[in-house]
Amino acid sequence: MALTLGTVMLGAGIEPADAQAIRHAFVREHEDTGEAGIHADSSDEEILAYTSMQSVNPRFFPVHPPRLWVVFVREGGDRARLWSVLENRGEVSSDGYLRTFDLVPSEHMADLRNRLVIGWRSPRTWRLTGPTAATYPVLEIADAQPVPFPGFDSLVLDWAQLQAVMREHRYAAWRTALSSVLGVYVITDTRDGRQYIGKADGAESIRQRWSAYAANGHGGNVELRGMDPATFRYSLLRVFDPATPTRVIDEAESHFKRALDTRTHGLNRN
Repeated sequence: MALTLGTVMLGAGIEPADAQAIRHAFVREHEDTGEAGIHADSSDEEILAYTSMQSVNPRFFPVHPPRLWVVFVREGGDRARLWSVLENRGEVSSDGYLRTFDLVPSEHMADLRNRLVIGWRSPRTWRLTGPTAATYPVLEIADAQPVPFPGFDSLVLDWAQLQAVMREHRYAAWRTALSSVLGVYVITDTRDGRQYIGKADGAESIRQRWSAYAANGHGGNVELRGMDPATFRYSLLRVFDPATPTRVIDEAESHFKRALDTRTHGLNRN
Protein backbone atom coordinates (compact mmCIF):
# COMPACT_ATOMS: atom_id res chain seq x y z
CA MET A 1 0.00 0.00 0.00
CA ALA A 2 1.35 3.43 -0.97
CA LEU A 3 2.09 5.88 1.83
CA THR A 4 -0.28 8.85 1.81
CA LEU A 5 -0.18 12.29 3.38
CA GLY A 6 -3.11 11.23 5.57
CA THR A 7 -1.04 8.50 7.20
CA VAL A 8 1.74 11.00 7.92
CA MET A 9 -0.73 13.56 9.28
CA LEU A 10 -2.38 11.07 11.61
CA GLY A 11 1.02 9.92 12.81
CA ALA A 12 1.82 13.54 13.69
CA GLY A 13 -1.44 13.98 15.59
CA ILE A 14 -3.29 15.89 12.85
CA GLU A 15 -6.86 14.90 12.06
CA PRO A 16 -7.40 15.64 8.34
CA ALA A 17 -10.84 17.09 9.12
CA ASP A 18 -9.14 19.74 11.28
CA ALA A 19 -6.71 20.81 8.56
CA GLN A 20 -6.30 22.20 5.07
CA ALA A 21 -3.37 21.98 2.67
CA ILE A 22 -1.97 24.95 0.78
CA ARG A 23 0.59 24.81 -2.01
CA HIS A 24 2.40 28.05 -2.73
CA ALA A 25 3.90 28.72 -6.13
CA PHE A 26 6.61 31.28 -6.84
CA VAL A 27 4.70 34.11 -8.53
CA ARG A 28 5.20 37.83 -8.90
CA GLU A 29 1.66 38.66 -7.80
CA HIS A 30 -1.05 36.96 -5.77
CA GLU A 31 -3.49 35.67 -8.36
CA ASP A 32 -6.77 37.02 -6.95
CA THR A 33 -5.62 40.21 -5.17
CA GLY A 34 -2.68 41.58 -7.14
CA GLU A 35 -0.56 41.56 -3.99
CA ALA A 36 3.15 40.71 -4.22
CA GLY A 37 3.93 37.01 -4.23
CA ILE A 38 6.89 35.02 -2.95
CA HIS A 39 10.06 33.80 -4.66
CA ALA A 40 12.74 31.17 -4.19
CA ASP A 41 14.74 33.42 -1.84
CA SER A 42 11.79 34.49 0.33
CA SER A 43 12.49 34.15 4.06
CA ASP A 44 10.33 32.08 6.38
CA GLU A 45 8.98 35.34 7.81
CA GLU A 46 7.95 36.51 4.33
CA ILE A 47 6.26 33.19 3.52
CA LEU A 48 4.43 33.30 6.85
CA ALA A 49 3.22 36.86 6.20
CA TYR A 50 2.17 35.89 2.66
CA THR A 51 0.22 32.89 3.95
CA SER A 52 -1.52 34.93 6.63
CA MET A 53 -3.25 37.18 4.05
CA GLN A 54 -6.16 35.54 2.25
CA SER A 55 -9.01 36.72 0.05
CA VAL A 56 -12.35 37.73 1.56
CA ASN A 57 -14.04 36.05 -1.41
CA PRO A 58 -15.40 32.67 -0.21
CA ARG A 59 -14.84 31.30 -3.73
CA PHE A 60 -11.12 31.54 -3.10
CA PHE A 61 -10.89 30.88 0.65
CA PRO A 62 -13.27 29.40 3.24
CA VAL A 63 -15.18 31.69 5.56
CA HIS A 64 -14.22 29.51 8.51
CA PRO A 65 -10.78 27.99 7.78
CA PRO A 66 -9.61 25.09 9.97
CA ARG A 67 -7.17 25.26 12.86
CA LEU A 68 -4.17 23.70 11.12
CA TRP A 69 -2.75 24.72 7.72
CA VAL A 70 -0.29 22.29 6.14
CA VAL A 71 1.74 24.52 3.84
CA PHE A 72 3.75 23.28 0.86
CA VAL A 73 5.86 24.92 -1.82
CA ARG A 74 5.41 23.85 -5.42
CA GLU A 75 8.05 21.74 -7.15
CA GLY A 76 7.21 21.29 -10.80
CA GLY A 77 3.65 20.74 -11.90
CA ASP A 78 2.75 17.77 -9.71
CA ARG A 79 5.00 17.89 -6.63
CA ALA A 80 4.86 19.83 -3.39
CA ARG A 81 7.48 20.04 -0.62
CA LEU A 82 6.41 20.66 2.96
CA TRP A 83 7.32 24.10 4.25
CA SER A 84 5.58 24.09 7.65
CA VAL A 85 2.39 23.38 9.56
CA LEU A 86 0.76 26.52 10.90
CA GLU A 87 -1.78 26.93 13.68
CA ASN A 88 -4.57 29.35 12.82
CA ARG A 89 -5.48 31.42 15.88
CA GLY A 90 -8.16 33.37 14.11
CA GLU A 91 -8.74 36.35 11.85
CA VAL A 92 -7.27 39.59 13.15
CA SER A 93 -8.22 42.09 10.45
CA SER A 94 -9.88 42.62 7.07
CA ASP A 95 -9.71 45.54 4.66
CA GLY A 96 -12.58 44.35 2.49
CA TYR A 97 -10.24 42.63 0.05
CA LEU A 98 -7.84 40.67 2.23
CA ARG A 99 -8.31 38.95 5.57
CA THR A 100 -5.28 38.64 7.83
CA PHE A 101 -4.94 35.65 10.14
CA ASP A 102 -2.82 35.13 13.23
CA LEU A 103 -0.72 32.14 12.17
CA VAL A 104 1.88 30.49 14.40
CA PRO A 105 4.31 27.74 13.33
CA SER A 106 3.31 24.42 14.89
CA GLU A 107 5.55 21.55 15.97
CA HIS A 108 3.32 19.13 14.06
CA MET A 109 5.51 17.43 11.39
CA ALA A 110 8.39 19.75 12.29
CA ASP A 111 10.91 16.99 11.63
CA LEU A 112 9.58 16.69 8.06
CA ARG A 113 9.95 20.35 7.06
CA ASN A 114 11.67 20.63 3.67
CA ARG A 115 11.94 16.82 3.58
CA LEU A 116 8.43 15.57 2.83
CA VAL A 117 7.36 15.68 -0.83
CA ILE A 118 3.87 14.70 -1.96
CA GLY A 119 2.25 14.34 -5.35
CA TRP A 120 -0.15 17.22 -6.04
CA ARG A 121 -2.81 15.84 -8.35
CA SER A 122 -4.48 19.15 -9.21
CA PRO A 123 -1.77 21.43 -10.63
CA ARG A 124 -4.10 24.44 -10.91
CA THR A 125 -5.47 24.03 -7.37
CA TRP A 126 -3.55 25.77 -4.59
CA ARG A 127 -5.77 24.87 -1.60
CA LEU A 128 -7.28 21.53 -0.58
CA THR A 129 -9.42 20.38 2.31
CA GLY A 130 -7.62 18.14 4.76
CA PRO A 131 -9.54 14.98 3.82
CA THR A 132 -8.78 15.52 0.12
CA ALA A 133 -5.10 16.25 0.73
CA ALA A 134 -4.91 13.15 2.94
CA THR A 135 -5.40 10.95 -0.14
CA TYR A 136 -2.38 12.43 -1.94
CA PRO A 137 0.66 10.14 -2.20
CA VAL A 138 3.98 10.66 -0.45
CA LEU A 139 6.69 10.68 -3.12
CA GLU A 140 9.77 11.29 -1.03
CA ILE A 141 11.03 11.81 2.51
CA ALA A 142 14.55 13.10 2.14
CA ASP A 143 17.27 12.33 4.65
CA ALA A 144 17.54 15.03 7.29
CA GLN A 145 20.62 17.22 7.22
CA PRO A 146 22.99 16.05 9.96
CA VAL A 147 23.24 18.35 12.97
CA PRO A 148 26.87 18.93 14.08
CA PHE A 149 27.64 17.81 17.62
CA PRO A 150 28.22 20.98 19.71
CA GLY A 151 30.75 19.45 22.08
CA PHE A 152 30.34 18.03 25.59
CA ASP A 153 30.80 21.41 27.28
CA SER A 154 28.00 23.03 25.26
CA LEU A 155 25.37 20.31 25.56
CA VAL A 156 22.06 21.47 27.07
CA LEU A 157 18.89 19.59 26.10
CA ASP A 158 15.26 19.67 27.16
CA TRP A 159 13.34 16.38 27.26
CA ALA A 160 11.86 16.75 23.76
CA GLN A 161 15.32 17.47 22.34
CA LEU A 162 16.78 14.50 24.23
CA GLN A 163 14.18 12.21 22.68
CA ALA A 164 15.03 13.54 19.21
CA VAL A 165 18.76 13.03 19.79
CA MET A 166 18.17 9.40 20.74
CA ARG A 167 15.84 8.71 17.81
CA GLU A 168 16.47 10.82 14.73
CA HIS A 169 19.00 10.09 11.99
CA ARG A 170 20.26 13.68 11.89
CA TYR A 171 21.67 13.26 15.42
CA ALA A 172 23.75 10.16 14.62
CA ALA A 173 27.01 12.01 15.39
CA TRP A 174 25.63 13.03 18.80
CA ARG A 175 24.83 9.43 19.69
CA THR A 176 28.30 8.34 18.62
CA ALA A 177 29.88 11.01 20.83
CA LEU A 178 27.69 10.17 23.83
CA SER A 179 28.48 6.48 23.39
CA SER A 180 32.19 7.20 23.73
CA VAL A 181 32.19 8.62 27.27
CA LEU A 182 31.20 7.96 30.84
CA GLY A 183 30.48 10.87 33.12
CA VAL A 184 28.54 12.92 35.62
CA TYR A 185 25.44 14.81 34.51
CA VAL A 186 22.84 17.15 35.95
CA ILE A 187 19.08 17.20 35.38
CA THR A 188 17.41 20.50 36.26
CA ASP A 189 13.67 20.86 36.81
CA THR A 190 13.18 24.30 35.24
CA ARG A 191 9.92 24.82 37.14
CA ASP A 192 11.67 25.31 40.47
CA GLY A 193 15.41 25.01 39.79
CA ARG A 194 15.90 21.79 41.76
CA GLN A 195 18.64 19.57 40.38
CA TYR A 196 19.48 15.88 40.23
CA ILE A 197 23.08 14.71 39.87
CA GLY A 198 23.62 11.34 38.20
CA LYS A 199 26.40 9.31 36.62
CA ALA A 200 27.13 6.80 33.89
CA ASP A 201 29.95 4.45 34.82
CA GLY A 202 31.24 0.95 34.28
CA ALA A 203 29.77 -0.56 31.14
CA GLU A 204 27.05 2.12 30.82
CA SER A 205 27.85 5.12 28.59
CA ILE A 206 26.17 8.52 28.75
CA ARG A 207 24.17 7.52 25.67
CA GLN A 208 22.83 4.40 27.36
CA ARG A 209 21.97 6.26 30.55
CA TRP A 210 20.26 9.13 28.76
CA SER A 211 18.36 6.73 26.48
CA ALA A 212 16.56 5.54 29.59
CA TYR A 213 15.54 9.12 30.41
CA ALA A 214 14.37 9.66 26.83
CA ALA A 215 12.21 6.55 27.09
CA ASN A 216 10.34 7.25 30.33
CA GLY A 217 11.54 10.53 31.81
CA HIS A 218 12.86 9.10 35.09
CA GLY A 219 15.45 6.56 33.92
CA GLY A 220 14.62 4.31 36.86
CA ASN A 221 15.55 6.94 39.47
CA VAL A 222 13.14 6.85 42.42
CA GLU A 223 13.62 10.58 43.00
CA LEU A 224 12.30 11.44 39.52
CA ARG A 225 9.37 9.02 39.34
CA GLY A 226 6.02 10.76 39.19
CA MET A 227 7.51 14.03 37.98
CA ASP A 228 6.68 15.57 34.60
CA PRO A 229 9.88 15.36 32.49
CA ALA A 230 8.59 17.98 30.03
CA THR A 231 10.31 20.67 32.12
CA PHE A 232 13.59 18.77 32.64
CA ARG A 233 16.88 20.03 31.20
CA TYR A 234 19.90 17.75 30.77
CA SER A 235 23.57 18.73 30.74
CA LEU A 236 26.99 17.19 31.33
CA LEU A 237 29.17 18.28 34.25
CA ARG A 238 32.21 16.12 33.53
CA VAL A 239 33.04 13.37 31.06
CA PHE A 240 35.48 10.47 31.45
CA ASP A 241 37.22 7.96 29.24
CA PRO A 242 35.58 4.49 29.36
CA ALA A 243 38.74 3.12 31.02
CA THR A 244 38.27 5.39 34.05
CA PRO A 245 37.90 3.43 37.32
CA THR A 246 34.40 3.52 38.78
CA ARG A 247 35.66 4.98 42.09
CA VAL A 248 36.93 8.09 40.26
CA ILE A 249 33.51 8.72 38.73
CA ASP A 250 31.84 8.05 42.10
CA GLU A 251 34.08 10.66 43.72
CA ALA A 252 33.22 13.21 41.02
CA GLU A 253 29.51 12.54 41.46
CA SER A 254 29.77 13.02 45.22
CA HIS A 255 31.70 16.24 44.73
CA PHE A 256 29.00 17.77 42.52
CA LYS A 257 26.25 16.66 44.91
CA ARG A 258 28.07 18.52 47.71
CA ALA A 259 28.96 21.54 45.58
CA LEU A 260 25.40 22.00 44.28
CA ASP A 261 23.81 20.87 47.57
CA THR A 262 21.42 18.57 45.73
CA ARG A 263 20.86 16.25 48.73
CA THR A 264 19.36 19.02 50.87
CA HIS A 265 17.94 21.43 48.32
CA GLY A 266 17.75 19.26 45.22
CA LEU A 267 16.42 15.92 44.05
CA ASN A 268 19.13 13.53 45.26
CA ARG A 269 18.29 11.30 48.23
CA ASN A 270 21.81 10.02 48.83
